[in-house]
Amino acid sequence: MTKGRKAGIIPADAAIDDVPSPPSILDKDARKVWREIMPELVARRILTPADIPGLRTFCMMVGKVEKLERAIQALGDAFDPALYRAQDKAAQSARLIGDQYGLAPTSRSRPSIRDGADDDDSSFLD
Repeated sequence: MTKGRKAGIIPADAAIDDVPSPPSILDKDARKVWREIMPELVARRILTPADIPGLRTFCMMVGKVEKLERAIQALGDAFDPALYRAQDKAAQSARLIGDQYGLAPTSRSRPSIRDGADDDDSSFLD
C-alpha cells in the first residue's frame, strides 16, 4: 500500500457531457444527492461512464446517513447504538468514495498528476 497523497483529479478524455438522470435504484434521499452533485462533477469534466456505479453508491450512502439521522431524531431521548453505528459506517463510506471524485475540499486542493506526455523533466535523474 502506498502512503502519502492520492493522485489529483484530472479531466477525463471521454468525459460525460450531460448530467445523467438518477438511477432508478436510488431512493428519494439518494436522488436528491445525485441532483446536487452531478451538475458540478459533469462541469468539471472528470466523469466517465465507468464512474457511475461509484457515484451511485456515494449517493446511497449519503442518503442512508440522512435517513438514519431522521430515525435517531425520532427516538427523542432514547438511544439506539445500532443506529449510530450504521450512520457512522455509511458516513465513512460516503467520505471515502466522495474523496475519489473531489467531493471534499481537501481532495479538491490536492495537486493534479498528469500523464507526463508534455513533461520531459527527467533532469533530476542525472
